[in-house]
Amino acid sequence: MKGACLCGNVEFEIQKDSLKLYQCHCKLCRIQSGTFSNWATIIPNEKFQFLKGEKHIKSWVKDTGFRADFCRDCGASVPNPLRNSPYYWIPAGTLDESVKAKVVSHIFMGSKSPWEGDSQEVNVYEEFPGFEKHIACLNG
Repeated sequence: MKGACLCGNVEFEIQKDSLKLYQCHCKLCRIQSGTFSNWATIIPNEKFQFLKGEKHIKSWVKDTGFRADFCRDCGASVPNPLRNSPYYWIPAGTLDESVKAKVVSHIFMGSKSPWEGDSQEVNVYEEFPGFEKHIACLNG
């Protein structure tokens, strides 16, 4: 299975037929992903390889060891080596849509945002409802 950043300058491949994913709800992952959780998996190094674009990757490392790699051209998260382990961290959103995957765990639920899982009535659309309708929904 393959994956890429938003602009396609960074591409990678995983040698697996299916994946088990986790969702991390910690503050760092919420900020990194820009949403309420970060969907990801962890793959042994021997099952992962970059196909192109490693020179387009920029890294940011926090003093705790948390690392965020991203494409310097489009800003999308990309896989990175998981600290000093024999694994790669893979952001699930970068994977092709044809990937067979299942969420098997949620971590840092004690840090989840208060608006996650809000049970208010919401509008659901199969596709983008159009700009005006979308804006009206958010500002009405």
